[in-house]
Amino acid sequence: MDTAPLAVGVAIVLAVALAAGLAGALAAAARLGPEGPAGRRDARAAEQRRAAEHQATLRAAVDAAVDTVVKVAGDRLSAQAEAGSRELASRQQAFAQQVGELRGAMVDQMALRDATVVQHMGDVRSELARVTELVAALQRERAEQQGRVETRLTEVAAASARLAETTQSLRQALANPKARGQWGERMADDVLRAAGLVEGISYRKQSATAAGTVPDFTFLLPGGRVLHMDVKFPVDNYLRYLEAGSDRERDRHAVAFVRDVRARVRELSGRVYIDPDGTLDEVLLFIPNEAVYAFVHEHDRDLVEVALGQKVVLCSPSTLFSVLSVIRQAVEQTRLQRTSDEILACLAAFEHQWGKFSDALDKVGRSLDTVRRSWDDLAGTRRRQLERQLDRVGELRTRREGGPVAEAAPALATPEPAAPEVAAAQLTVDADVRHLPRPPASATG
Repeated sequence: MDTAPLAVGVAIVLAVALAAGLAGALAAAARLGPEGPAGRRDARAAEQRRAAEHQATLRAAVDAAVDTVVKVAGDRLSAQAEAGSRELASRQQAFAQQVGELRGAMVDQMALRDATVVQHMGDVRSELARVTELVAALQRERAEQQGRVETRLTEVAAASARLAETTQSLRQALANPKARGQWGERMADDVLRAAGLVEGISYRKQSATAAGTVPDFTFLLPGGRVLHMDVKFPVDNYLRYLEAGSDRERDRHAVAFVRDVRARVRELSGRVYIDPDGTLDEVLLFIPNEAVYAFVHEHDRDLVEVALGQKVVLCSPSTLFSVLSVIRQAVEQTRLQRTSDEILACLAAFEHQWGKFSDALDKVGRSLDTVRRSWDDLAGTRRRQLERQLDRVGELRTRREGGPVAEAAPALATPEPAAPEVAAAQLTVDADVRHLPRPPASATG
């Protein structure tokens, strides 16, 4: 509501009242001057009465002004209240309409969200069902795997027990030098079979040399050369090393084992296994276990150089397989080379025979050309000449008989009559020539 006019009217009324009061006070003070005390008292009383009257008049004016202002303000306030009521009603109606629209939109949105939530809930239920099935399948699979693992662990435990028994039996067997030799030969046989070598063709066992020594294996190489290998290897101190209960004992047995290996290398190099004319310049010493081979190299790093200096090559099962593969490849390469030489010799003989065949074929071709030319001459020129003579004989015979040919061709020269022998010969030739085969069209000319 606008209250500015009301405030202005109240301010005007108060200003008029104050001005009237001030004027009255000034007039009373002016009248209180030169008179005496009695006069001043009468004047003061009169002034007081006038002041009272003036105040009453002023109060009445103020009350009238206030009533006017209140009436005007009441009218304006009533009008403004009515306008505010109408505006408030309009705004309430618009607000109610907006609230209705908003409520409808909210209802639609809530319905859409409910549908979306329901759809999502369906998807979530489907996903939860799938996850439940997957979890159940995983649980079943885990149970099966656990069963298989338990079964496998049982099998592994049984295999470990059997392996322990086998290891103990092998350890007891290796305590015997003869059993160790047989075990080494068995390991070497397995490696040789894996490498594709055949006994009696690629190698020999326990074959004596010209010097009287007997290596365990003798490999047959190209060119009539051989390569010897011994499989006897000292492992007593190695087994003691494994069974030792203290570090001091293990060190002592390790040193003793390395010493035994060096002694075995010297012993093998002292045997007459190397012949410059019939063998390679090395001999193989087979170590039938990879762990023993690694132990030797770990505790004696100079052993390889020492052994090579004595023309002894240390071989484990894996390195022996590599050496034998190289040997087999060399043998096959030599056989292939020999086969290639034989093939080249066969090709040379074939080339020689092919030259002879070509010469004979050319000679036959030339003879066939001569025969063909003779045939062409016989079936072409000679035949035409004979047919020409036969035609003349026919003409003569027709003319002698007085046939139509003589009358049709009076301009022909009359030949001399042939003798009876010539006529008979011509008739015979005519009959023979007519029975000859016709030459090809390309041969006639």
